[in-house]
Amino acid sequence: MLPNTGKLAGCTLFITGASRGIGKAIALKAAKDGANIVIAAKTAEPHPTLPGTIYTAAAEIEAAGGKALPCVVNVREEQQIINAVEKAVKTFGGIDILVNNASAISLTGTLETETKKVNLMMDVNVRGTYLTSKTCLPHLRKSRNPHILNLSPPMNLNPMWFKNHCAYTISKYGMSMCVLGMAEEFRGEVAVNALWPKTAIHTAAMDMLGGSGIEKQCRKTDILADAAYCILTKPKSFTGNFIIDEVLLREEGIKDFDVYAIAPGHPLMPDFFLDVETDMTAMKQERYGASQALKEEKKVSGSQQEGPDGAKVKTESGPAKPLTPVAETFRVIQGAMSEEYVRTTQGVFQFELSGDEGGTWYIDLKTKGGSAGSGKPPVTADVVMSMSSGDFVKMFTGKLKPTLAFMSGKLKIKAFMRRSLKHPERDSGADARSSHCHRAAGSCRNDA
Repeated sequence: MLPNTGKLAGCTLFITGASRGIGKAIALKAAKDGANIVIAAKTAEPHPTLPGTIYTAAAEIEAAGGKALPCVVNVREEQQIINAVEKAVKTFGGIDILVNNASAISLTGTLETETKKVNLMMDVNVRGTYLTSKTCLPHLRKSRNPHILNLSPPMNLNPMWFKNHCAYTISKYGMSMCVLGMAEEFRGEVAVNALWPKTAIHTAAMDMLGGSGIEKQCRKTDILADAAYCILTKPKSFTGNFIIDEVLLREEGIKDFDVYAIAPGHPLMPDFFLDVETDMTAMKQERYGASQALKEEKKVSGSQQEGPDGAKVKTESGPAKPLTPVAETFRVIQGAMSEEYVRTTQGVFQFELSGDEGGTWYIDLKTKGGSAGSGKPPVTADVVMSMSSGDFVKMFTGKLKPTLAFMSGKLKIKAFMRRSLKHPERDSGADARSSHCHRAAGSCRNDA
């Protein structure tokens, strides 16, 4: 992990959504230097499902070596922002750093997104970021090395990131546009940058949307805290950048990223808005050693060949007739299964494929030993996925990652998966950017 340097000692950080999650992690990292932290968040009373309040966060910050000022702030309310900024200046003498971390999310299509959800995302993500920045800027301009850091993604105009959740994308890109505009407007006076994770980050809201076990595919909030610390300790000439956490930390000399993983060695779920293809071959080699089982599946022995449902298929003489791409994919999946992965995954996935090899197929990672093949699964499916046979083969051979397949509409999820995406979440750390569907697709993918 990135060591503390003491450069933030005595600096005052105003952090929205700092009562838990990513915001609190950034606060605790700065507190180790002896920084002053203004915890600007909504949760004053214990939440029924989410951990922490502004007061419990304050206690942790002070225990870490910093000074804390808990302020009840709903960034939708301009006067609450103004009051908190005035209190911060009165208490600590000024503001040196603003971290716009509070965010709202609803991964729903245009016709499915209720007006109140649109208002929530626009008010918190865009308007809240803009107003908090506007209110802090007069004080930031008086600091020796002022920074604004928005937790928002690089601007990516690929239509796939708009198609399935247009309102959410607009709201997050609105935060990024604040970086573009303010970095140029205040160049030489205040550094303005954006930070975004390469992989999913484990937060309380992630648990709510992703379900049990999702944390294995995530990194700790520590990686964003380290990346933020690195940015905030740079000179104010470092401005107008859209930074990916892992990329920055590699440049800073960090080599061991297992320390940031919840489950070191487990495949990680990529985050939104980043068009980066995952190296599936490396993932498979990591899980299966030299992928010996997969290699063996490529061989044709004697006069028998194993069919997609695990049955032995007789051939008259010579080599067996080559299986179709979909059937071959399921044969490889069957051969790659392990008792341990079936035990830890516990899911049954049904695939409704269209196109040249249309039909129903399944992967059973719940029944003892596991199985995969054509037809409906032996027990009721937990997830039903619909996609073209061509895209299915691409996904399981590493040419199309599940996250991109879902986000681009190539992979559709039925049953309880969809419902988990329709609840807007306010997370004091950051967005709950993952969902059950990513976990399901990722689980199947890892068995290919």
